[in-house]
Amino acid sequence: MARHPWTVADIPSQAGRRAVVTGASAGLGFETARALAGAGAAVVLAVRDPGKGERAAAAIRREHPGAELSVRRIDTASLASVRAFAEDWPDDAPIDRLVLNAGIAAVPRREESVDGFERQLATNYLGHFALTGLLLPSLSPSARVVSVASLAHRGGAIRFDDLHWRKTYGSQPAYRQSKLALLMFALELDRRLKAAGSGIASLAAHPGLAVTEVFRRGDRAGALQQGAGRIIFSLIGQSAAQGALPILYAAAAPEAERGGYYGPDGFWEARGDPKPAQIAAQALDRTAAGRLWAVSETLTGVRFAV
Repeated sequence: MARHPWTVADIPSQAGRRAVVTGASAGLGFETARALAGAGAAVVLAVRDPGKGERAAAAIRREHPGAELSVRRIDTASLASVRAFAEDWPDDAPIDRLVLNAGIAAVPRREESVDGFERQLATNYLGHFALTGLLLPSLSPSARVVSVASLAHRGGAIRFDDLHWRKTYGSQPAYRQSKLALLMFALELDRRLKAAGSGIASLAAHPGLAVTEVFRRGDRAGALQQGAGRIIFSLIGQSAAQGALPILYAAAAPEAERGGYYGPDGFWEARGDPKPAQIAAQALDRTAAGRLWAVSETLTGVRFAV
């Protein structure tokens, strides 16, 4: 790790590299896209709402007039949308940085995706699992895949007997499961890539308690829930720009290690500068990770070439 606090100024030149960031129209995804574009990367803002994506791109261009940006639609809660994104990806456009960031939380009542999956699991994990598998042939030989996990994974468990919460549903337990699944995927993917002799690296990061839209979705969370979340996060959390630093560290810092997990260095990893983060024991369960991988392949119909 750097001796001084690691900031966007420490990102090496990304000129000649291409990055895809899901959920890049706001929050952590926007800050990640903005910083990578500022470092010279060609950035694809992969977003559910192209209008918001274009506005985000315009904001980045105002700060970085020469930025090479494009907006492409993807809804990670829809396997058809994920497949369309991958099928439309040009053969001559290798991806150097794939940041799996799109996410939702605070869904008070159980919802299903168009594919019949619990919506948080679909959006936060299964869509990203499928996207990575489908884009794997398009990744450059030294690419990095960065999964955006969460402190919430520490309290998570994979409910293999009721993965989609059809028997009982809890908003936060379902969210914690989705983020635990994404972290387990990141670690298992790197193990498989290493075993295959691939130079592609899989890493993960979390933003601490960052004030973003993910916990303030007006279409799902009630006014009381939104207000409470905003107060708590503003008191003990940090900005989206600061929260994006561990993600950027994992995506671009030369010293970031494959298979690594990064987060803030402050108390409880809630805020601060990038450092190696704590991984809960259940995320390190290789047997469970292998089982989750197999279930994910069955649910998504996507098989990895590793």
